[in-house]
Amino acid sequence: MKPIIEIKNVTYQYPGADKPVLNNVTLTIEKGEFTAILGGNGSGKSTLCKLINGLIPHYYVGDFSGEVIVNGMNTAEHKVAELSRHTGYVYQDFENQIVSPKVLEDAEFAPLHYGLADYRERALHALELVGLLEQQDNFIWQLSGGQKHLLALASILSLNPEIIIIDEPVAQLDPQHAKEIYEILKKLNDVHGKTIIVIEHHTEFVASYAKNVILMNKGDVHFKKPVKEALNEVKTLLAHQIYPPQVTQAAADMEMSSNLPITIDEALPLFQGMRELEEKKVINRHTGDKPLVVFEDVTFSYKTITKEKNRVLHDLNLTIYEGDYIALVGNNGAGKSSLMRLITGLVKQESGHIEVNGNNARKTAPEHLAEIVTYIHQNPEQMFIDDSVKKDVGFYMKARKDPMAEEKVAELLNQFELVELADRDSRLLSGGQQRRASLAIGVGMQPKIMLLDEPTANLDIATRKHITRILVDLKQQLQAVVIATHDMQLACEFANRIIVMHEGNIIHDGTKESVFENYTLLEKAGLTPPQIFELSRSLGWENPVYTVEAFVELYRRKAVSDGVYA
Repeated sequence: MKPIIEIKNVTYQYPGADKPVLNNVTLTIEKGEFTAILGGNGSGKSTLCKLINGLIPHYYVGDFSGEVIVNGMNTAEHKVAELSRHTGYVYQDFENQIVSPKVLEDAEFAPLHYGLADYRERALHALELVGLLEQQDNFIWQLSGGQKHLLALASILSLNPEIIIIDEPVAQLDPQHAKEIYEILKKLNDVHGKTIIVIEHHTEFVASYAKNVILMNKGDVHFKKPVKEALNEVKTLLAHQIYPPQVTQAAADMEMSSNLPITIDEALPLFQGMRELEEKKVINRHTGDKPLVVFEDVTFSYKTITKEKNRVLHDLNLTIYEGDYIALVGNNGAGKSSLMRLITGLVKQESGHIEVNGNNARKTAPEHLAEIVTYIHQNPEQMFIDDSVKKDVGFYMKARKDPMAEEKVAELLNQFELVELADRDSRLLSGGQQRRASLAIGVGMQPKIMLLDEPTANLDIATRKHITRILVDLKQQLQAVVIATHDMQLACEFANRIIVMHEGNIIHDGTKESVFENYTLLEKAGLTPPQIFELSRSLGWENPVYTVEAFVELYRRKAVSDGVYA
């Protein structure tokens, strides 16, 4: 039987680019595969997938050569509309493919416009599959970012395609919903025989769900291998800035076996003999004496199109002190972004009192609060105003007629490794470069407090680690930082205080230890600890560790029992 996807000697170069993004790629994918595509930002992953639904060569009209056969059809000879019946694609910028004002209308848009009589039934079934059936009558703007991602998936499922491609399926989802979307994909693969292709940076999900892995580098397919074999290529993956699952990294660092574990279940027998050090736990929460932000009985609502109020935050009480580096975590729709926007003064509370550095937030203009608080948007492009990185970074200082603006801009470009990109349009940079540019803009505003919404979303792991190091360094320049994030590793490495939100309430305020060792809290808030933490907890340790480095250090010092190398 022929493969469902055949890519033969394809080379493609975007208009205006100085080199191809795909280089003579040849690849086959069998019907029923669950394949994960790995690779750093800019390696050609998304471009490869755009071959499969015909966007290349029909929509992107660069230099194309080679042949792509999908379900027996040469993509060059069939329109994108026809190919979309066979290949459903959820894009990284998925909000751009949501086309209707209400949830059900968007889910039924494709089958309705294909003239399918059962369009309503298809849409309702798709919404049920992704857990959005109760939101069917809601407007799109009422959904969280994660719910919009699920709606984009439902919209392609309504056509029942044979092939489903998702670019970064968990990028904006909390850990609980991330697992749910992969369980949906697993069911579509196992039960319905769908061919699933995901572009993914989170190798723990790849290990648990994928059957095969494609590694891309600079437009080439470096290899395609079964998932276990692929993730055991630790040196190769690290050389391409791909980080294997934490249990795999730990076993490789310990040189424990040539057959490395890729899941916790596989790791437990190997590590069963490890003892934990008998050392007291260090609780690292620093809360200063100087309050910077105070919430007193704050509620916040927004009006629906029917002028009814939808309560988002409920009687919140919170104080942020100088020296607080806070990770704000919780389910999609918990109210994290709303809380941060209230601090900026861009929206006003319904009731209660908010004070920001001594200013009444309700009575203070947002432009005045902007001198105290900088808000870094989840989408970095919302931070870009001018036509170059250098101008964007200096925009605020120029507007304030800062006499030292030129010197400060030069320092920021150097600090955030943007010197070589200074004259580039910020909108044309890679995801990681845009994050660094947006952070430089924020620091250039010289705030006391910085608020960041999902600063590591949509980034490969190597770039996420780089951004994390930058954020840690920023502690020396800012009095307080608040990060809303689904990245639990970032929360563990950065924060000295973790605030857990759920359905508009603060349900916990403490340290990483108090959060991740509270099983009931984790379940309620939809949180998943770092994999290495779960491994050490599964081993029965009273003081689990949070990083691979800590786990390996434990091994190297004195924590290995006889017979570990079974």
